[in-house]
Amino acid sequence: MLILEAVNLKKYYGDRLIISTNDLKILRGDKIGIVGENGAGKTTLLNILSGETDADTGVIKRYCSAAYIKQFSDENVNTQGKLFKEFGVNDKFDRQKASGGERAKLIIAAELSKNSSLLLADEPTSNLDYKSIKVLKEKLSKIETIVLISHDRAFMDAICNKIIEVKNGKLSFYEGNYSFYRKQKNLKIKRQKMEYEEYIMEKARLEKATRDVQSKSKSMKKTPKRMGNSEARLHKRAVNEKKKKLDGAVKGIKSRIEKLQVKEKPDKILKVKIDFSLTNPPQNKIIMSSYNFCFKYNRNEIFHNAKFKVYNGMKTAVVGDNGSGKTTLLNLINRKSHQIYTVPKAVIGYFHQNFEDLDFDKTVLQNVMVSGVQSESCVMTILARLLIFGDTVHKKVGVLSGGEKIKVSFAKLFASKANVLLLDEPTNYLDMQSIEALEDFLKSYEGTVLFVSHDRAFINSVADRLLIIEDKKIVEFEGNLKEFEESKKVSKNQGNIYIEKSILQMKLTEIVSRMSLKNCDKEVLEKEYQNVVKELNRLQ
Repeated sequence: MLILEAVNLKKYYGDRLIISTNDLKILRGDKIGIVGENGAGKTTLLNILSGETDADTGVIKRYCSAAYIKQFSDENVNTQGKLFKEFGVNDKFDRQKASGGERAKLIIAAELSKNSSLLLADEPTSNLDYKSIKVLKEKLSKIETIVLISHDRAFMDAICNKIIEVKNGKLSFYEGNYSFYRKQKNLKIKRQKMEYEEYIMEKARLEKATRDVQSKSKSMKKTPKRMGNSEARLHKRAVNEKKKKLDGAVKGIKSRIEKLQVKEKPDKILKVKIDFSLTNPPQNKIIMSSYNFCFKYNRNEIFHNAKFKVYNGMKTAVVGDNGSGKTTLLNLINRKSHQIYTVPKAVIGYFHQNFEDLDFDKTVLQNVMVSGVQSESCVMTILARLLIFGDTVHKKVGVLSGGEKIKVSFAKLFASKANVLLLDEPTNYLDMQSIEALEDFLKSYEGTVLFVSHDRAFINSVADRLLIIEDKKIVEFEGNLKEFEESKKVSKNQGNIYIEKSILQMKLTEIVSRMSLKNCDKEVLEKEYQNVVKELNRLQ
């Protein structure tokens, strides 16, 4: 059943075409993920579909009510919804006192409480902890029709059955979840690369053939002076005929070159090599540590006798529930709290999303170079790897989209003298390609990284160590989030096995006790005893 239709839709910003589609249909049961680079027009598309923004041309027909979870919303929340308790924010209606994650949950709970037939959602997982993302997944799995933007690949895989890619103003449609979309895209890129190589080879072959024929034409002998007039005329006629044929062959080859279907060269992934020695990195095994440190925010105790270590060169993720103190820990480290020891040669670079490190009146390149220790060519490669290239590097930062500004902040950090990076929710508001580029960059980065993220795929890709904040303490774990969860399952299974073995041991004792009684059926008890021993051996 059709619930929304957009026909001949076009939206411009200035002279730039942002969205163009002849026929977009949303059917009941569609769970659509929208993907595309920062600034491609993903949020604009959602705003048009919701009615928040008008298209320049085209018609939108809506056949149902729609709820809209917006990325940045200052609207007052209707507190009559029934889901606030499930998201743990039934006592957080004062948005001035609520954290970023709590404000996001208020908006989500309010919109989900409307029970609309269609849900539009723009980055609904941003600032949410793992528990809240799990609750959100459960709620969205019960909603029949969804159109969402998200940078969380695991979330998209769990929810979506279709993908719309927004690129250069056009919409491309794919069946399946995000992972299946990526497989189709990778196959398309491989095919594009093969077609491009075949095109270059064929063009080179034809161009060589043209040169060979032209060379042959030029090398044809002129009429010898000693030759008689009649012979000379015959020779000249023969040469001219051969030359005419060769010239015709050249024209034919040139025509074939012109008719060759031009294939675009696929984008090449650049490798970035930072000269890390320019940051004068520390050689200590442990970069920072703290033992029994405490911290209160007003009357709210965040940490009590907590302890942790951060090792040199490792990528450590800080995980925990909303409000547990993840960002607080990064802030304490950045402010050089007297309770946290940091080695003298550690130079901290702190990424957060308020853009206070950027000068909006200067160009991208000027912003990165002003505090950089890397060469300009290295800086250009860093920017290109973060998908900022061409004329964009010479644009003023003030005209860039939010996602592009974030990437400039990263480039500024990577090119600086910092050798210890603190990253607070680095994947928020980045497109998928940029997140994957950031992952590759951080994995090859030689310095120490401590980061907070709710993006499971990002943590599992980058982190080799975890700091888990629980009950005002910090638990250290060697490995990523997936390995941590698997270790918890193993521990639980081991605990269950211990209990099961204890019960069987008690049963053996009981059987032995019964065998010592008069008039007992020793044959039955012996059989029962052997069965229990067999079970115990199985659990060893």
